[in-house]
Amino acid sequence: MSESSAERPALPGDIVRLDLRGLKCPLPALHTGRALERAAAGTRIRVECTDPMAVIDIPHLVHTTGHVLEAQETAALPLVFHIRKAGP
Repeated sequence: MSESSAERPALPGDIVRLDLRGLKCPLPALHTGRALERAAAGTRIRVECTDPMAVIDIPHLVHTTGHVLEAQETAALPLVFHIRKAGP
């Protein structure tokens, strides 16, 4: 897994890229949730993964935690989700 801000919390305006390819359920959702917890409001997170369950898990996580799923690309691998962390 690679993250653009591994040493510090993400700041507003940052784009955090999570490379979660090869991880199986529930790890993509867990890593995405952890990144959202560490990020500042307004941070955008791009999640790339290959687990087919992520098509269900990532949008569900985003919806239940109150963040915004701005776009998703699920026609081919890797699956890509563009998420914006909601405000406080």
